[in-house]
Order: sequence, then structure tokens, then C-alpha cells
Amino acid sequence: MSDVEHGSTNVYADLDFPDAEEMLVKAQLASKIGDIIKRRKLTQVQAAELLGITQPKLSGLLRGQFRGISESKMLECLTRLGRDIEIVVKTAPRSRSEGHVSVVFA
Repeated sequence: MSDVEHGSTNVYADLDFPDAEEMLVKAQLASKIGDIIKRRKLTQVQAAELLGITQPKLSGLLRGQFRGISESKMLECLTRLGRDIEIVVKTAPRSRSEGHVSVVFA
């Protein structure tokens, strides 16, 4: 039997990506965008038009290829899909020297 290595909650950090936290945030935003598009039964062409991006760019985003799309553009996509965005800045706990970014969907 082989040993199992448990990862963190961030696969990008586990794979030593230098921008792991940003990639995780983008992955979460892309997943939510995809969920909303599916729920609304939009085609990629319809969704791309609504979001103000090309269909190939949307296709890439939905397949996890989002390096060329900024977080702010993804937030704009969510607002175009009828979601409110609320950004909360708070003090990090004393147990950490640096803060971090997390995405919470209500």
C-alpha cells in the first residue's frame, strides 16, 4: 500500500505555483461563473455576449484557462450575471503575519 500525501486546500500551492492564492481565487470565480451560466441555460455564445468577452475566451475560462483574465474582469462578469459583489477588508488574526484573500459565496 502506498502512502497518501494530504494536500492543503489550495492545489496551486501544493503544486508550488508562485501565484497560488490568486489562481485559487480565479478558479473559484470561474467555477461560480460556470454554475450561473449552466443554471440560466445560456449557450457559450449567449453568455459571452452578455459578459462582454469572446466565446473562445469564455470557453477557456470555463476550462480553467484564466491566466489572461483579471480578477476584476471576472468580478464584472459576475455582476453582469446578476450578482452583487461585496469586498470586505479586515485585520488578519495575530497567528498570521500576512493576510490572505478568500472568496465566500452567499
